[in-house]
This record gives sequence, C-alpha cells and structure tokens, in this order.
Amino acid sequence: MDLQVQRIQNNTIVLQNVQKTLENTLSKLKLEEIGSWTEKQRQLYSGYFDELWKVKNAIATYKKIKDVVQLQVTLVNEYQRSFQLLRQDNHFTPEEIEYMYKVYSGILSESLKNIDQLQLVINSFSTKMSDGKRLQIIADAGSQISDNYTALKQFTTHNIGISMQRSKGASEIEMVKRLYGLQ
Repeated sequence: MDLQVQRIQNNTIVLQNVQKTLENTLSKLKLEEIGSWTEKQRQLYSGYFDELWKVKNAIATYKKIKDVVQLQVTLVNEYQRSFQLLRQDNHFTPEEIEYMYKVYSGILSESLKNIDQLQLVINSFSTKMSDGKRLQIIADAGSQISDNYTALKQFTTHNIGISMQRSKGASEIEMVKRLYGLQ
C-alpha cells in the first residue's frame, strides 16, 4: 500500500511537472505574441512620429522663411518711404540724392542676395539638404537682412540729421521734423 501511494505521488509529481511545462510554454507563447504585437505598434507609431517630425520641421522652416521675407518687405517699404522723403527734402543737392540712391541700391542688392539664399532653401525640399543646414541658411539670411535693415535705418537717420543741421531757424527745423514724421 505504501508503494502504491508512492507511485501515485510520483505520478502526481510528474503530472504537476507536465502541467508546469505546459503553463510555461503557454506563457512563453503569450509573451511572444504580446511582444510581437508591441513591436508592430512601436513600428507603426515610429512611422507616424517620423512623419509628424518632418511636417513639424517643414512648418517651422516655412515660418522662419515667412519671417525673413516679411523683414525683407519691411526693408523695401522703409527704403521707398525714406528715399521718397529724402527726394522731397530741399536740403540735398541732386548729386547727394544720387549718392543716397546708390547707397540704398547697394543695401537692397545685398538683401536680395539673402533672398536668393532663401530660394535655395525652398528649392532644397526637392533636393537633399539636412534640416540643420537649411535652418542655418535661413538664420544667416535673416541675420543679414536684419543687418541691412539696420544699415538702411542708420543711413536714413544720418541723412535726416544732415538735413536738420542745414536747416536755418526753428520753423525750418519744424518743417523737416514734420516731413520725416519726427516728434
């Protein structure tokens, strides 16, 4: 009887081991299935993330380009306004006006070179260029156009100062201030 109990216990242990092996195998299959599903989800969302990142970079690039182009428009508008006012100012000779025109034209020419750089960036979306290089070109163009705008404003301010110095009397100084919109 003890032997019989011993055999039953041994069979029970063998069955328990088989059960554990089956459970382990099932768990392993489930883990592999879960791992496979997780990997598929990671790949799917990785693709979505990569596409969103590209779109984000494109939007950021276009926003920066828009800002630089807007600065160029401001520069051109300021040139037109300033040169028109300087031509109306009787304190300058035609030769001086011609010199001012050449200086303004030089500033505008330099800023147009920067716009050409922006066109390179825009066209680079059809050719290969790293985002870093693209953003660097935009930043450089923006900085140079900003410098051109500052130079234009300083040159205009300098010319207004010359006009004020050449004014005779308070009424003429007041007329120059009104002409240029100064307080």
